[in-house]
Amino acid sequence: MVTRRDFLNGALWGGLALAMGLPGPARAGEPAALRSRAIPASGETLPVIGAGTSGSFVADIGGDKYQRLKEVMKIFFDSGATVFDTSPNYGGADRVLGALLEEGGWRDQCFLATKIAADSRAAAERQWTQSLAALRTDHVELLQVHNLRHWKTQLPYARELKEQGKTKYVGVTHYLERGLDEMAAILRREPLDFIQINYSVNAPEAAKEVLPLARDKGVAVLINRAFDDGSLFAATKGRPLPGWAAEVGAESWAQLFLKFAISHPAVTAVIPATSKPAHQRDNLQAGRGALLSEARQRELMAMDW
Repeated sequence: MVTRRDFLNGALWGGLALAMGLPGPARAGEPAALRSRAIPASGETLPVIGAGTSGSFVADIGGDKYQRLKEVMKIFFDSGATVFDTSPNYGGADRVLGALLEEGGWRDQCFLATKIAADSRAAAERQWTQSLAALRTDHVELLQVHNLRHWKTQLPYARELKEQGKTKYVGVTHYLERGLDEMAAILRREPLDFIQINYSVNAPEAAKEVLPLARDKGVAVLINRAFDDGSLFAATKGRPLPGWAAEVGAESWAQLFLKFAISHPAVTAVIPATSKPAHQRDNLQAGRGALLSEARQRELMAMDW
């Protein structure tokens, strides 16, 4: 079985590479910089490998897991990665993330994304106040309506907060195929900066309509569930990597799954969640080296998942 590998971290951005959104040259002994993509609404670039907090950031502040998460975040930010996505309904993960960002001094490096998950305007206002307190900040970079929940009420509220300078970008999210039709309808009629949706080798349906539509509309895309909540690792247990994996610099199935996601030209970044330092290093490596051709993407999708 091919396992995740530890890699050295750190990156050196070249001016030309940054402008093109491609990895810059590395110094001897250092990995290449992470690939980046531009946010269409602004031209601001983001590294293609980000991180999430669902499940993985539920911890007691100061405890053993918290200390391990601090190492996860150090690896992440030392690599040049920036995007962290969380939510107020991830079991207190936003509180842990906020404490770690403050303790590590990483808030200014972080492209911080969170969500509104509320059923009314009043509830959303209360939740927003609580989110800022939990995250120990007075603003976020991206505010998203979680799982399209009451989006007709919450998206206008998010836009108000954007006008107030409390967030730089607004968007909507979902995590299942059943949200794709409504996501597409919203993309057609609402101005958005971001969407977030699931996309993986065993659930590629977003590529049929939503991802091309986002690209046509100039909307940035975050990808969740690239590992299908870990089920893809169970499916690949004992299975060797494709013979061509080394040609794209992939040494684990995790890297191939992440490379699959970022190989779609509409995708801005993918946000896998982990509480393990070795897995964080492995995830980040997917943002370096070649992407997957359409033929190789089709080969992965056609496997027995």
